[in-house]
Amino acid sequence: MTIIIDHTHDPRAESWVSSANHWSAEFPIQNLPLGVFSPGGEAAARIGVAIGDQILDLAAAMDGGLLPGLHDLSAALRSDRLNLLMSSGAAARRALRHAAFDLLRAGHDSIATASSFLTPMSAARMHLPARIGDFTDFFTSIHHARRTGELSRPDDPVAPNFRHMPIAYHGRASSVVVSGTPCVRPRGQVTPPAAAALAAQDYGPAQWLDFELEVGCFVGVGNPLGASISIDDAGDHIFGFCLVNDWSARDIQIWESFPLGPFLAKSFMTTVSSWVVTPEALAPFRVAAPTRGDDEPPLPAALTSPKHAAQGGLSISLQVLLQTPAMQERGMAPAVLAKPQFGEQYWTLAQMLTHQTSNGCNLQTGDLLSSGTVSGPERENSGCLVELNAGGKKALSLPSGETRLFLEDGDTVWLRGECHRDGYKSIGFGECMAQIKGTT
Repeated sequence: MTIIIDHTHDPRAESWVSSANHWSAEFPIQNLPLGVFSPGGEAAARIGVAIGDQILDLAAAMDGGLLPGLHDLSAALRSDRLNLLMSSGAAARRALRHAAFDLLRAGHDSIATASSFLTPMSAARMHLPARIGDFTDFFTSIHHARRTGELSRPDDPVAPNFRHMPIAYHGRASSVVVSGTPCVRPRGQVTPPAAAALAAQDYGPAQWLDFELEVGCFVGVGNPLGASISIDDAGDHIFGFCLVNDWSARDIQIWESFPLGPFLAKSFMTTVSSWVVTPEALAPFRVAAPTRGDDEPPLPAALTSPKHAAQGGLSISLQVLLQTPAMQERGMAPAVLAKPQFGEQYWTLAQMLTHQTSNGCNLQTGDLLSSGTVSGPERENSGCLVELNAGGKKALSLPSGETRLFLEDGDTVWLRGECHRDGYKSIGFGECMAQIKGTT
């Protein structure tokens, strides 16, 4: 995929939607992420573009004659999910970005008409952006691998294969939900120590409920069964990016994971953010892929190239925030628990996609690939509680005076992501949020 910086990245460009021009806006005109929403109380889902605190209804704008040159995308823009648009390819996605940018830019001569096709985000209900056929969750932060490995293998925390290929497991696509959906505490078999806290039962509500801060990507155009995707072509198969919270029941996970890995500890729910940020919006925030030290094995030839080494990484500043019921009652803002950088991942999303297809696995439009927990080199910037609390040994102190080892009922978790670079407008991903509910 060729990374192109053009007029849509001009930091001087402003929108006639005034909220998009505020310095702190996550969705300025330079971003234009795509999502699926229902305006007002309507049940029908529609495809929209986020601009400031508003959503532009793309099908309505097309019917109003305000998106010229996009007639071939008529069916895709009238769909109730992004899959058809995802399958249309990068050229179609770029054409849509340019048309939406031109319409929303300050000075457009149809502002009065176009404004009637806006819905305030506060009045919209968001939906899952795509029909997800398959979900692959990777394990690609060496800092996360080291700290979690130390809990069970202190003498050899990072498995030898970690440095040779992106490790992953096949997640549960049916339980992927959109931001804002409550997280119901799962039930299951737990380890004997945790079971003792459940009145010696071996089945009950998970007590070690955790979040995982991740970055995901949606597959656009897939590949045939038996055909692999090269590292330099991987970007052509990525439609866009989102935030992912792969909720984890650690006490269930410890008990069930050997020898085949996570199962019920993960499949109860995974949350994705509402908005899909396109590769075009992220073009200014491409960075070099992570380098390897002299004491590390060389990258497999299939997972590197000069082009990927130069711009295979993404610079995304991430945050995890937590608000307890007591904090909410007292009007206290959510507490920031960690601020890792996505650019510090050991493997890139392009490498993950390439590795998944290296055996001939066929990806399909709408498939979701996620990075696994994003953690920084310092423990305080870990992307999950089991790292922050050293395996349940050290409780976190919150501004309210409360402590947390793991999540309690009523707690709300937010994931956020922003991209910054001198000379360019900062953009955001929106929130990936859920509140914990007790079991029914």
